[in-house]
Amino acid sequence: MVTDPIADFLTRIRNAQMARHRIVEIPASNVKKRITEILYEKGYILKYKFEDDNKQGIIKIALKYDANTKEPAIRSLERISRPGLRQYAKPSEIQRVMNGLGIAIVSTSKGVMTDKEARTQNVGGEVMCNIY
Repeated sequence: MVTDPIADFLTRIRNAQMARHRIVEIPASNVKKRITEILYEKGYILKYKFEDDNKQGIIKIALKYDANTKEPAIRSLERISRPGLRQYAKPSEIQRVMNGLGIAIVSTSKGVMTDKEARTQNVGGEVMCNIY
């Protein structure tokens, strides 16, 4: 049993990129599905597919690399709020990642969204991770 599924999600992506894998499979949950959708919308991954295996399901993510340098599109995945120390922020307190070049994923009362969306909707919440 995994005590921190979001950290496991980020670690699987990080490890797959370090090993230069094209596809990574991750056990699914609704929060992980939403994070995957955000990564796709912001251009950090190529494609994704949600598969049902009659249990909890699987998320298949096609990782994105630079065509010339073969460097991964995601430079850094950092877990901010964790089970032992939750990190909450008001809309005005949500910090920009890399001066706006990266994204922070925030779990709010209106769902999981990016830091920019949370600021425009004026909702705060748990800052789950930073990605750039």
